[in-house]
Amino acid sequence: MSLLDLRADPIDLTAALVDIPSVSQDERAIADAVEAALREQTSGFEVIRNGNAVLARTNRGLPSRVLLAGHLDTVPIADNVPSHRTRDEHGDLLHGCGTVDMKSGDAVFLHLAATIADLAHDLTLVFYDCEEIEAQYNGLGRIENELPDWLHADVAILGEPTAGLIEAGCQGTLRVRLTAAGVRAHSARSWLGDNAIHKLAPVLERLSAYQARSVDIDGCIYREGLSAVRISGGVAGNVVPDAAQLDVNFRFAPDRSVEGAIAHVREVFDPSALGGLELGLEVTDSSPGALPGLSDPAAAALIGAAGGHYRAKYGWTDVSRFSALGIPAVNYGPGDPNLAHKRDEHVPVHQITEVTRVLRGYLST
Repeated sequence: MSLLDLRADPIDLTAALVDIPSVSQDERAIADAVEAALREQTSGFEVIRNGNAVLARTNRGLPSRVLLAGHLDTVPIADNVPSHRTRDEHGDLLHGCGTVDMKSGDAVFLHLAATIADLAHDLTLVFYDCEEIEAQYNGLGRIENELPDWLHADVAILGEPTAGLIEAGCQGTLRVRLTAAGVRAHSARSWLGDNAIHKLAPVLERLSAYQARSVDIDGCIYREGLSAVRISGGVAGNVVPDAAQLDVNFRFAPDRSVEGAIAHVREVFDPSALGGLELGLEVTDSSPGALPGLSDPAAAALIGAAGGHYRAKYGWTDVSRFSALGIPAVNYGPGDPNLAHKRDEHVPVHQITEVTRVLRGYLST
């Protein structure tokens, strides 16, 4: 018998999911429970297991297909499992690891799969593992490689927390490491050396003066950002350092490709802009953004069902994977993304109810 009641109120279903610990790479128990519940409590779905991912889909021959995707894993638990409820001046709150990111979104998807009989679209559900750790472990990437036909759809909805607002597309992200070289010397005779840390001063000045670009795409405003995120260097308390590194993160609008983002960063730190300073520049990580694709009819219908309200997604999410496949994709789920991963992670329960209502209207005839 399944641990989960998919026909229960999705608020209670969220609590039940939270109460099954599922830190990244330890998702077997929750995947078992989700698989059993889908097999026992839904009809008309083909259900398969891939590692610790669970996939289900209908094949009714309907004119369009909607894909609902959510990750089952969470960041490490911080004394915030099992779940509990409180109340503030705005209403009831559900607390616990994953309430925001993103078991409330998973609960909505599972509940709808079990309770909608009059689907307007064929439906694919993808509940996957290892989203919260390095991209090489991401279960959605594994599914793309091993089961690519399961990711075919006219529109994809990722249940990432958006406080119940549709957040379209996502920013791309790029990290580079700038390296300055100098000459080591005793700090008592510093004039005999060349301080590599000091050489980074014009780079930091350049970053402080950087004017971020804002881009309007399909009515979504994406603001870029170029930030120093880590600096390192030094040998000892009495040594002039001969090497220093600065890590810089560029969050770029989805109208730029990764290649275009790299070219822009190289232009920002060109020696001509730094008084002739020559730096090493190594790209250490990159992921493309995702265009919102809101002009697509399937995406436009979703916007309409949500009352016409939407905004740009700041940050990178797996909608980028769907965008790369040519599938319009949005982020839509309960919970304030600013509370994700916090010890006091919690979701207003009315957002779970509202997201369920909106998606039921969109998915039903």
